[in-house]
Order: sequence, then structure tokens, then C-alpha cells
Amino acid sequence: MAHPPSFVFGIYPGGEAGSDSGIATGPPDDPLRIQQALDRLQGEADRFIVRCYERFSDADAPSPWPLQAPQNYAQYLGPGRLLDLVVMFQSKRGDVAGFLDLVRALIGQYGPQLYSIQITEEASFVDGPECIDGPWPRVNEALVEGVKAAKAETLRLGLSEVRVGFNSAPTFGPSAAFWNLIGALGDEAFVQALDYVGLDFFPDVFHPEPNVKDAALGVMETMRRDWLPAAGIPAAVPIHIAENGWPTGPNRSEERQSEVLEAVIQTALEARERLNIERYTAFSLRDSESFDAASAENIFYHFGLMRSDYSAKPAFEMYRRLIAENS
Repeated sequence: MAHPPSFVFGIYPGGEAGSDSGIATGPPDDPLRIQQALDRLQGEADRFIVRCYERFSDADAPSPWPLQAPQNYAQYLGPGRLLDLVVMFQSKRGDVAGFLDLVRALIGQYGPQLYSIQITEEASFVDGPECIDGPWPRVNEALVEGVKAAKAETLRLGLSEVRVGFNSAPTFGPSAAFWNLIGALGDEAFVQALDYVGLDFFPDVFHPEPNVKDAALGVMETMRRDWLPAAGIPAAVPIHIAENGWPTGPNRSEERQSEVLEAVIQTALEARERLNIERYTAFSLRDSESFDAASAENIFYHFGLMRSDYSAKPAFEMYRRLIAENS
């Protein structure tokens, strides 16, 4: 179930991003520029994780959004560069069986290229937009059954090193019941199948924080102390920082982005042993759109460590340096 303490870095390499009203898009991805940027970030690190997404929906009611993000993501894998694959559940019919078939098929397809497979995306965010999984019917069942099916399939195929887990955004308000619901649906087989639980969080983005390190540590500690135990998940199961970012734009300087992200990363590194934190993944490599006036005020277009033309913001070099120092 648990793996030895370690720390791994990664990033989502695409330009498409979720927003509060759907998907933020801009110029198409440039695979060569992405490869070059990933090479620079990885440096001499033995492992670097590429976070990518597959979207499950019904054949008779297909998703309006792309089924892969980024498209053809396997091209970004290579020596020491493994896949953190998120399998999203967005079925109007609540087709859990079909979802499990996709999970098994993806494990079979990518096999040794996988670092981890995440079952569902922010199922906890029940009042969120439909581009994530929280509002969709039977999503919690898909999460629990998907984790068990993924673990069984990795073991069947001899892929014991592939980590199986799920993720959550911070759970307040309507999302507060999420952990108790997962605990009620899950059984010992579910807990035994878990290799990690991911945390998607964005300190200082939606609510200004006078002290980012304190705010970040508070969420990490709350997850370990309160949320995971509410679902019966023990301290031996690592936390993965699955998505963390800070958008630039009007009144949001690129220098501040670098400062906030460094504070969060350093906090995770300092707490890694005490809170059993195994990984940090940045969201995202580049902005969806940096230069279009119509999207200038929309923060969801500007989470990149690079601009949409792949020119680097200060946070890119900061992240490259921290990876080199801590890998």
C-alpha cells in the first residue's frame, strides 16, 4: 500500500485548462516547445512526472471537451519521464462499468510508462463546473470501484510500482461530506488498494493569504489530521500535491507567482516526512492564452510557468532550480 518516503516533481504540460465555466483554450500546443521545456525542468532528475488527463463520457452523450489533455500525451514521456494519468468520470448515465473498462484499458495501454493513475478528478467538488467530476452522478462509486479495479489490474499485469489513488480539492461547504461518503462506500479492499491521495489546492488564488506558507501548511495538516481519517485512510497512505498553481495577469505579477509557488513547494518539502508527502505537481507549464485582451481578466487562462508563446516567466526558472536541488 505505502511506498518508501521520497519526493518527486512533475507538471501538467498542456495549454488547455479547466475554468469556472468550462475549458480555457488558446493557441494549440507546440510539441517541440513542450519537449524542450520538460527537458529543461527535468534536468538530471531520475524521475519527472507528466500529468495528463483522459475524459470518460457516454457514447450517446459525448463530452463537449477534448477527451485527452494534452492531445497525444504519450509523446512527452521518455527516459525517467513517467505518466501521472488522470481518468475523469463524466457520464450522464452514471456508467461505472464502462468507466472501469476504460481504466483497465489505459493501464494495459501505458503499463510501464505509468508512474501513477488517478481515479476521477476532484470528485469532492460537488458544486463545481461540469468540466470536473464532482457534479456527475455516481462519481463517488466510480472513484471507489475505480481504485479497486485499477489496483487489481496493475497487479494482474505485474505493474506493482504503479501508484493508484484519487484526489480532492479542499473540502469545505457543500463538499464537507465527501470524506464520510467515501468512507461509507469504501471497504478494506479500497483502503488496501490506495497508494496515495492527491490534493489539488491553490493558496492565495481565490482568497488572498497574508502568509502563504502558513495557509499551505494548514491545508496539508487538515488533510492529514481530519479529512483522510474521516474516510478511514491511514497515515501510511502518502499525500501527493497533485495540482498547485498561481495565475498571473492584471494586479498579479509574475514575480509574485514565483514567490507563492516557491513558498508552497518549500512548505511541502519541509513537511514531507511529518505529513508523508511524496510528490509535487505544478499546474501548469504554459498559459492557455497570455496575449488576448478578451481573456486578460480571466485568471484561469494564466496559470502557466510560461506564457502561451513558451517564453518563461520567473516561476519556470525557480521550479527548475528547486527540482535540481531536491531530486
